[in-house]
Order: sequence, then structure tokens, then C-alpha cells
Amino acid sequence: MELPPPFLSSLRGKAVIVTGAASGIGLGSATVLAANGASVLLADLNADGAEAAAAGLRAHGLKAEAVGVDMGREEQIVDMVKAAVARFGRLDALHNNVALLAREVVGRDLGISELDADIFRQCLDVNLVGAALAAKHAIPHIVAQGGGAIINTASIAGVRGEIVRAVYGSSKAGLIGLSRNIAAQYGKKGIRAVSISPGLIMTPSIAKAISPAQVDRLTRHALVNRAGKPEDIGNLAAFLIADEGSYITGIDIVVDGGFLAHWPTFAEELEAIGDVSQPVPE
Repeated sequence: MELPPPFLSSLRGKAVIVTGAASGIGLGSATVLAANGASVLLADLNADGAEAAAAGLRAHGLKAEAVGVDMGREEQIVDMVKAAVARFGRLDALHNNVALLAREVVGRDLGISELDADIFRQCLDVNLVGAALAAKHAIPHIVAQGGGAIINTASIAGVRGEIVRAVYGSSKAGLIGLSRNIAAQYGKKGIRAVSISPGLIMTPSIAKAISPAQVDRLTRHALVNRAGKPEDIGNLAAFLIADEGSYITGIDIVVDGGFLAHWPTFAEELEAIGDVSQPVPE
């Protein structure tokens, strides 16, 4: 594991829960936070994976612990928060990263006319209700500590409509709304809440869920010449949790390499007219 260089000294001594942290964006966030001096509880349904990830961070002298949690069960969420406070003596922030992206779920998340109510409920329970319950139980501890941040990983699927994945996109749109409501209700008590909407981030679960052809189609519309990395989201989450981000709250921040920043016909126009950055010959 290669650690990123530290860039946020104000994270030293802070304690953060990161859910979905055994791999992907969660692990990217946990790694950046720990490398900058935070104590991090890596929580995941895959308890062994979370422990292996935490052990990898500890091997570099960083402060990391792990706990197994099913974000669809409130009693386990309660235990997760209690574990963070017990192990670190405080709680300053929560980064909700869990998303239901198993192939058997994604493959049944089609159009509204084919809606599977059980899949919808399952997705909402994990992606949205679980995040809300984690905030519910974390907020009193963060307030008691003097304030902090709730960061929710949403998605550009919650900002724009898609041909498929109506359930996933709807759950992420709800997560954006949840973040704004947390910010409004608890801002005066020192809680900041921000949602981050990633574009294509090449996590292990995404690599299994979509084909190389789909990756190529998506990256054609990005304004940078690559797909995103988990650390791209982790760097922003760490900044938002740190004191340096203390005037940012109640918004959704899109991190998509410019995917949503242009006309829908961008890729086709680029192919038709060539490189517009070059001077036009006289």
C-alpha cells in the first residue's frame, strides 16, 4: 500500500468513522484520513476485509481500527458508533460510503416499469436509511465533541437521470437531500454536512459491475483523460472534514472529471471537429 503525502495537519487527533471501508472509495477515504493523522474506524459488511485494510494502515504506523457492520440493521450501526467512541475516546466525523452494488442487485435495477419493489427497499435500506441512521447515532457524539462533519458519498446518478439504475439513482438523490437536511438542522450545533457525487470511480465493485466497453463510453465524455480513483474522493472528503473545509456545508460537490460540465453531444462533436485546442489554420 502506497500512502499519499499528508496535506491537512488539522486532521491530527480527529476520530472518523468511514463506512464501506474494506475497499473502493471507503478505503481511499480512510487511507487519506489516516495518512493525515486522523484515527479511523473502518466499517464494512466484510469484517475480514475491513480488518485487513486497517492492519495495512497500522503497518505504516497509522491509527486504524476495524469493525463489521450491516448498514441495513440499526443495532449494528449503534454498535459501530459505540466502538469508535470507545476505541478513540471521541468522534469528530462520519463518512458514509456504503452502496449496494452487487451484480445481482445492479442486474435487477432496470426501468421503472420493471421495478422490483424488494430490490428498491433493499437498496434504500442500505444506501439511504443506513446512512441516515449512522448520522442519527453519530451526531450526538460529534456535537458533544464540539462539532464536526457528516460526509455522504452520493453519485452523479443522483443528479442526472439514467437509462437504467432507477433505484440506485433515486437512493443517491435521496442521500443528497439527506445531507442538506442534516446541514440545516444541525448547523447551529456545529455539524456540517456535505454530499459528494462521484462520476466513474474505478473501484473493485464497479470493475465487476460494468464492462470495459461501458468504461470507454463513459470516459469519452470526461474532460480529463482517465477514470477516477478512490483517492480522488478521499482527498476531498479529508479536506471537508478538516478545519480547512470548515466553511463548506449544505451542498453537493460533483467530482466527475468534467463529465456533467458540457453539452450532452460533447463526445460526438469532439470526433466531428477534432481538437478545438489547436489554432485554426489560415
